[in-house]
Amino acid sequence: MHSHENTARLLPDVAVQAQPHLAGALDWVGMDGIEAPVSFDAGDGQVQRASAQVGAFVNLVRPDRRGIHMSRLYLLVDEYLSKRALDATTLEALLRAFLESHKDLADRARISIRFEHLVRRAALRSANSGWRAYPVSIEACLGAEGFRLELGTEVVYSSTCPASAALSRQLIQEQFARDFEAGRPLDREAVLAWLGSDKGIVATPHAQRSVARLLVRFVPGAKLDLIGLLDRVEAALGTPVQTAVKREDEQAFALANGGNLMFCEDAARRIQRALDADAAIADFHVRLEHQESLHPHDAVAYASKGVAGGYGG
Repeated sequence: MHSHENTARLLPDVAVQAQPHLAGALDWVGMDGIEAPVSFDAGDGQVQRASAQVGAFVNLVRPDRRGIHMSRLYLLVDEYLSKRALDATTLEALLRAFLESHKDLADRARISIRFEHLVRRAALRSANSGWRAYPVSIEACLGAEGFRLELGTEVVYSSTCPASAALSRQLIQEQFARDFEAGRPLDREAVLAWLGSDKGIVATPHAQRSVARLLVRFVPGAKLDLIGLLDRVEAALGTPVQTAVKREDEQAFALANGGNLMFCEDAARRIQRALDADAAIADFHVRLEHQESLHPHDAVAYASKGVAGGYGG
């Protein structure tokens, strides 16, 4: 039986062979969709394990080398993510290991990690609660410019159109004027009964499910505080989607929507103001999408911190 060393020595490695007719440096080479477990503390001190999809890459600076050692990247992803909590320190160490494993081939490394994190959310009025699964994306890179990490997630919320609300109020006023003649005394009980009837709500403003897609870069040394970020954004919006809903919760949500009218521009500015006030966030980019119920196209707005070297539009 051959030893491991002898077997390895006999196996061909065509990746090291030069191909002069195809020579050239490459921006990134690696693998995407690697299945791996991750352990993540979203900011509440509770480490949660999740199934992730990972992309692992290095650049290829040697035009005379045909390819990189992809198996080395895979094994390092398995080693680091299986045994260590997912944070900036772990990711920087992993990227340094990528470069060390390709020290003759690469001077930049990148990793992307995508998974869902469950957060328990309380109901608006009742004593119930339920789970929300928030998508998480983490992108980290290491090169001559240093280490850089970005955290992405989404907040789903309800948005009620201010223009539609104004038009609906006008129709309700007109219906009231038809049903209660001018100059005649108003009977309080009759008005209350009218308000509780179909005529009292002859028109309703349109509302839609909306999505805020967030990409943030925390200041060096800051925790990847996903829950803090979500809380700040959901509080700014006022009407995030709910989990457990009893009738009193649904009524509270209707009240919140009625007192929280917003265009996508309003929502973008609310989030912009909230994230600007967070000293732990160095930069951010936000995309707001109101998935309209009035027409088949969406209303969209973008906002960012606008720092030098930021994300752009």
